Amino acid sequence: MRVVVQRVRYARVSVNEKVVGAIDHGLLLLIGVEDADSEEDVHWLSKKLIGLRIFNDEDGKMNCSIQQINGQLLCVSQFTLHASTKKGNRPSFIRAAQPAQAEFLYGLLIKQLREAGLSVETGIFGADMQVELLNDGPVTIWMDSQNKE
Repeated sequence: MRVVVQRVRYARVSVNEKVVGAIDHGLLLLIGVEDADSEEDVHWLSKKLIGLRIFNDEDGKMNCSIQQINGQLLCVSQFTLHASTKKGNRPSFIRAAQPAQAEFLYGLLIKQLREAGLSVETGIFGADMQVELLNDGPVTIWMDSQNKE
């Protein structure tokens, strides 16, 4: 699974000009599922996201997790994170998981984040969505469960 993590002051996602998910201070997660991903990838990623210390402490150092600041999460599915641009000018998405597998693993990640006590909003899986955000910092991190760095 690939996730683009953005620390935000606010974020919202709309479908057909209607807001379907919105958060105040927290993390916007753009989530892409690859055909090689499994439940093990979800477990690794949820643990990393829950413990990721990218919020400022009282000294202004990035030392606090989403739980420590009582932040919120907005999860948005995004298969285009698995685009390959190696050949030609039109991206290939052959590594992106099939919709049924992707939706299952995406849903499992959301479930695990909620079970950890986090407030989680979502977009609509597979929909044409518009995402609005105010990046805080900016802080943007890319994580990939197939390349655990």
